[in-house]
Amino acid sequence: MEITQIEAIPFTIPYRKPLRFASGEVHAADHVLVRVRTSDGAVGVAEAPPRPFTYGETQAGIVEVIRQIFAPQIIGLTLLQREVVHARLAGTVGNPAAKSALDMAIWDALGRSLGRSVSELLGGYTDQMRVSHMLGFAEPAEVVAEAEQMRELYGIEVFKVKIGRRPMSIDTASVRALRQHFGESVELYVDGNRGWTASESLRAMKEMADLGLVFAEELCPADDVLGRRWLVSKLDIPFVADESVPTPADITRHMLSGTATAVSVKTARTGFTRSQRVHHLAEGLGVEMVMGNQIDGQLGTACTVSFGSAYQLTSRRAGELSNFLDMSDDLLMEPLQIRDGVLPVPSGPGIGVEIDPEKLNRYRIDC
Repeated sequence: MEITQIEAIPFTIPYRKPLRFASGEVHAADHVLVRVRTSDGAVGVAEAPPRPFTYGETQAGIVEVIRQIFAPQIIGLTLLQREVVHARLAGTVGNPAAKSALDMAIWDALGRSLGRSVSELLGGYTDQMRVSHMLGFAEPAEVVAEAEQMRELYGIEVFKVKIGRRPMSIDTASVRALRQHFGESVELYVDGNRGWTASESLRAMKEMADLGLVFAEELCPADDVLGRRWLVSKLDIPFVADESVPTPADITRHMLSGTATAVSVKTARTGFTRSQRVHHLAEGLGVEMVMGNQIDGQLGTACTVSFGSAYQLTSRRAGELSNFLDMSDDLLMEPLQIRDGVLPVPSGPGIGVEIDPEKLNRYRIDC
């Protein structure tokens, strides 16, 4: 099970419509397919979605750091030397999506070598997760129409609403319109992507106090330590740390300083190995967790549901597992299927999905 080759293949797939939120907007999935080959013939894959406005990574940067720095350090190790891999990757600052995709591709190859699913290897708590759908910036009627379509087509009844614009009333109006349309039949939570100040955030949350929200995520910047601590102390629902907690150490700081009370785990940011650390830390601290989405394609979503389903804590809440529906196409041989608001863990060894070589050739941009 020795690692013999590592590939980083950039590809681009357009979105059906731009995805807009407080920290930026995305028009196409400019992602990177990471592929790990081994001496026993196993091939593991994962997806790296760069988010330059959040973590500073670009598609070209991910490709080059994997090819020039990470691959030479990892080739020759075995699939079981994950701690050695982790230590060597940690020697390079940043690059969370590149590191995470490489880590998950190694886990995928390991599962394929052993004939077991990654979800089983991680913990195997359940074989499916409820799905939450992210609703981007739009007029209230458009937001409601998209949510209604998601419920009719896929049975989704949990929605994460992007907020953080000024005036804040345009966003609180969308959340209120959703509650008025669906009543108590859906779960709603909000994500500000650090778009407001602490005081603006509190005013907005007071406007929405009667809407039964289950979470509030990243409403204001994390570096406003005093303002954020003050905001969190005023809220009566969990405050989710997402892009502000790229490492377990960040989680510890936020929880102990009172600037967050829950954690969003993104396998695109922490892979499987570091996500395990995040999970165990959150479990020990007694904080809630939600499986987040880095606007992943279907491969990245398969990774998310594989990890989220492995543990009781991460499978308790609906995971953000549907944003691949906004893509005009994808790379998988067999598309993921959401039914009755649930996404099953793909069957088969490893992550359980296969890349369609024709689609990869169509969308890759390095040829």
